[in-house]
Amino acid sequence: MIKTTVVGSYPMFDWLAAHPSQQALEDATMVVMKIQELAEIDVIGDGELYRFDVNHPETNGMIEYFVRPLGNTRSEITRSDVEAFGRQKGMGFRLRPAAVVEGELHEGMLDLVNAYRRLRTLTKVPLKFTITGPHMLSKTLLDKHYKDLPSLAHALARVLSNQIKEIDANVVQIDEANLPGSPEEWEWAVSAINIMLDAVPNTPAVHLCFGNYGGQTIQQGTWDKLMSYLNALHADHVVLEFAHRGYGELEYFKELRPEVGIGLGVVDIKSTVIETPELIAKRLEQAVKVLGENKIHYIHPDCGFWMLKRSIANGKIRALSLGRNLFEGR
Repeated sequence: MIKTTVVGSYPMFDWLAAHPSQQALEDATMVVMKIQELAEIDVIGDGELYRFDVNHPETNGMIEYFVRPLGNTRSEITRSDVEAFGRQKGMGFRLRPAAVVEGELHEGMLDLVNAYRRLRTLTKVPLKFTITGPHMLSKTLLDKHYKDLPSLAHALARVLSNQIKEIDANVVQIDEANLPGSPEEWEWAVSAINIMLDAVPNTPAVHLCFGNYGGQTIQQGTWDKLMSYLNALHADHVVLEFAHRGYGELEYFKELRPEVGIGLGVVDIKSTVIETPELIAKRLEQAVKVLGENKIHYIHPDCGFWMLKRSIANGKIRALSLGRNLFEGR
């Protein structure tokens, strides 16, 4: 069976942002999970609410949550820090560094393990836990210690892997949303992310997309430039953006080694139109004709839902299982 899953974020609840509390956060997380359970999603997520920050509720903490608590980082950003960060390559859409690295990194106050354990008590169905990857995290930092991106990325990976080894979620997904726009950095990027993937107790996955900031594509590029990276991953499957880009690049994935399955994006999160089950089934059928049914392990949205309205996200989630069932004749 081709399974259904989600990628990450979910639209923010107005009442949670207005009246945040630990109980409200737990209630919101249960709502997100229940929506997916009722839609019969096979592997659900928490909407990345474990990273909730009342000061930045819309961004789901994809960067700051992971780097600001680390030991030997500084989150008070000066004007000179901003100017130095602006001279770095590859983060043109971001004006300020997430933090400044001033010494050898250690876990500091970061606690992914207990964040995951709180989620695990809220549902009994298979659960996915998402973590931002070392390539993207390293490029959002101003580094005053390691002096080069590969060394910084590997240091981040080592710190994160020490916590990942205690996270027994059904799937641990590492997200890299910057690499598709910088494929020339693949060798050190894959070396770093594999440190994290090797620490996953159950099923390791990698999500790649071309950016999703407020519904906008951030990175330019094509999937064929990343085939060497994909083939070097120590992952069970890759979670890829296709619905928004189209399916003309599927041919490239005939080169993907057999041990790595494909998670196929069949829901366009950059569009407010809710896909019909028939469209989901058609997209899946198109991919199976090119790659074969055994190659496709999951279908899912292209990326997270955070910029959409809840009613739209809910409809797109429901379409996933209905479309898969239609494809499989059930």
